Amino acid sequence: MLRLHDPRTGRLEALPGGRVLHVHVLDGAGLRTLIVADLLRRVAGRAGRHVRITASADLGDGGRQRFGEYNVQPFEVAEAESPDLYVSGERDPRVDGFCLTVPHETGDRRPAGATEAPGARLAMLEVPYQEALVLSEARLVRARDRLDGWRAEVAAWAASPGRPLDRGYAAKAEAALANDLDSPSALAVLEELAHDPDVPPGAKLETFIHLDLLFGLDLVAAIGRPDRQG
Repeated sequence: MLRLHDPRTGRLEALPGGRVLHVHVLDGAGLRTLIVADLLRRVAGRAGRHVRITASADLGDGGRQRFGEYNVQPFEVAEAESPDLYVSGERDPRVDGFCLTVPHETGDRRPAGATEAPGARLAMLEVPYQEALVLSEARLVRARDRLDGWRAEVAAWAASPGRPLDRGYAAKAEAALANDLDSPSALAVLEELAHDPDVPPGAKLETFIHLDLLFGLDLVAAIGRPDRQG
């Protein structure tokens, strides 16, 4: 069950029930806020919820047209309409409902070009969403290198015989994400899986693909590239 930190109680709380989960992103949200909202949609959707994310026309940093570079799926333009959960870049005293607060990232907030955007998304997911994040050049380089390494491994595994995904590793990562969207711990599961000699390459491939539907990092991007063949 997905539980999130509720600042009203100071505890992890289950989301309101029902088939549809309505999430509203408050005005002025930064890019990191939108990435976390997108992660929430993916995780809740994996749990069987139909997630509707709305936002006003003012979505802050970068403009709506650029969010796709970071694999943020489009939000509806609509008013709040009593949502189940708010997502904000800062504490808003006017909001008395369940509100997920994601501090704005600082530093090099705009990587150069769409090819750098997945690395920036990874850099933001490497830090717990409630903590401050300085998106320094060094952090972006480390995240890009980590992402390139995973993509190269996925491309290599794709040449191996197919195997079912490893349900143990998948469940471990999904449990971390269900625990207040603990993306750093879930990403650590990918590292553990990649270096596990007892898991066949084909199973690693399927598990990475399965989990990347939650992370949104395009981990299959290097499959079939000429520089990865032969």
